[in-house]
Amino acid sequence: MSERAPLLASDSEEHDARNHPTPFNITVRSVVWGILTVLTTATLVVMLFFRDRLPDGVKLLPWVGGDPRDPTVAALAILDKSPIIDGHIDLPVIARYQFANNVSSIDLNSNMPGHVDIPRLRKGKVGGFFWSVYVSCPDPKDEGKEFLGAAWQVRYKFCFYVEKENLLLLARDTLEQIDVAKLLIEKYPDTFQFARSSADIKAAVSNGKIAGLLGVEGAHQLGNSIAAVRQYYALGVRYITLTHLCHNAFADSCGLAPGKTPLHNGLSSFGLSLIEEMNRVGILVDLSHTSDSTAAQAIKHSKAPVIWSHSSARAIHAVPRNVPDEILSLIGTGSGQRDAVVMVNFAPYFVAPEGGANVAAVANHIEHISAVTGRQHVGIGSDYDGIEETPTGLEDVSKYPTLIAELYSRGWTQFELAGLAGGNFLRVFEGAERVSKELRAAGVQPVYDLYAKRTDIPH
Repeated sequence: MSERAPLLASDSEEHDARNHPTPFNITVRSVVWGILTVLTTATLVVMLFFRDRLPDGVKLLPWVGGDPRDPTVAALAILDKSPIIDGHIDLPVIARYQFANNVSSIDLNSNMPGHVDIPRLRKGKVGGFFWSVYVSCPDPKDEGKEFLGAAWQVRYKFCFYVEKENLLLLARDTLEQIDVAKLLIEKYPDTFQFARSSADIKAAVSNGKIAGLLGVEGAHQLGNSIAAVRQYYALGVRYITLTHLCHNAFADSCGLAPGKTPLHNGLSSFGLSLIEEMNRVGILVDLSHTSDSTAAQAIKHSKAPVIWSHSSARAIHAVPRNVPDEILSLIGTGSGQRDAVVMVNFAPYFVAPEGGANVAAVANHIEHISAVTGRQHVGIGSDYDGIEETPTGLEDVSKYPTLIAELYSRGWTQFELAGLAGGNFLRVFEGAERVSKELRAAGVQPVYDLYAKRTDIPH
């Protein structure tokens, strides 16, 4: 049996003190525990009974628990963890028409003429946005009824010339807009990170950067070619809006004013093929600007979730660009419904009658859409830099927290607001990526359909 080494004198004394406390030690310990009990009780009383009676500017310490009393503080805390992903910003339009796409003359660190620059993006807690690749609809007189004459879109052809037709072989202006967006993202590597996937968005946010994505606004920019979809995907485009203000070979537009005469009564057969190829390659189907028939048919035909990159609720403000309840009822989590996200537009003329567009009015659109579809099917698609006016309180990209605070004050939870800010879009994007992966794994081949009206290539 081994012998234990004797304790040092000091250890022995400490051991005796711990195990045989004196009356003095007992008294001190009782006083300390009494003070701690009083402090704990007082803290609980303040937290449970007096939280809403604190004077303005006085907030409970973070360790007390509970959400901040001030909606602005709550909004900023939510956006710190779940930053804004905006579905539609027209910064490339500013670059084109005010700077002739000369990136060297654009300083995004300074106060830009529109609604977007780096300081304001940071203040607005932005984690990503779609740079809208926009080229306006051609003049119908130039384009013609068959959509074959939009010479403004291209200035070069193959070495042969077919019956003097202006063939839409490459959308020059679209390529220029893709180019300027990518160059601006590259110019500020400490701020932006180009994103081609949902994983890229998450990586950018984790790196403290703003994810830059590309969306083509209007399928007239495809030049009647499904092959162009594959090349746009290779360049980084991740959504295509099926129409803009004009009808095209694929689908009907809602126009801007009521009463636009339909052409295809929704999607053409060529448009159905377009959606199939977008599903296969992993490009989101964007239904902003489409007619109601186009939207309904696209939702039913698409195997992947769809988006509205910048649209609001027609029940709140009756304009054709907003989504009616009968279309909203097709999306959700119920039987027969499809996953989708409606990213709400800030354009005053889509939000409210003249003079009525403000933060509360935009929040009304969000609440109505979520009431029909569920709060997991709504997002933000401001249309900043593509609109001349803005709602009061949402003057630029620095103001997103104001909208989040408004909804927080209406009872939205931090989880619902994180979804609105960007989580709902990420879920839909991941859904489209998953469908693409499944279709490719199943051996689904590229769509080789040609536009029936083309005469430059044999059918």
